Amino acid sequence: MASELRVNTLKDAAGNNSIATSFVANGSAKVICTFNGTASGATVRTSFNVSSTDDDATGQYGVNFTSAMSGTEFTPTGSNIGDSTTSLRTLGIVAGLNANTSSSINFATTEADGTGAYVDWTHVNTVVHGDLA
Repeated sequence: MASELRVNTLKDAAGNNSIATSFVANGSAKVICTFNGTASGATVRTSFNVSSTDDDATGQYGVNFTSAMSGTEFTPTGSNIGDSTTSLRTLGIVAGLNANTSSSINFATTEADGTGAYVDWTHVNTVVHGDLA
């Protein structure tokens, strides 16, 4: 039998640092994925609510969600650092490729040098904020 805990506010063990439960539910990341974009199949390092990743082409990836979002109006963000030929201090840009679906995002990682060339980076990170279905 399932049970419910209904509260309006959460506090730490000392009774300080209160926050409304709506901030926890609405402000929490719903998807987190860190993977190696240079490895075959975009090898996942760590993830939350991710069923799989796609390595679609050089610098082009997909992240598929275990639990779907409520629609397509959510906010994915990302970062990447280091590719197979440069130091880890080299940065790039993460950009959306296609419209979001409720169960996945597709994006590309590019050079930050202005060329816009797609690059397979060793550390690709994405986070999705929004409402789950």
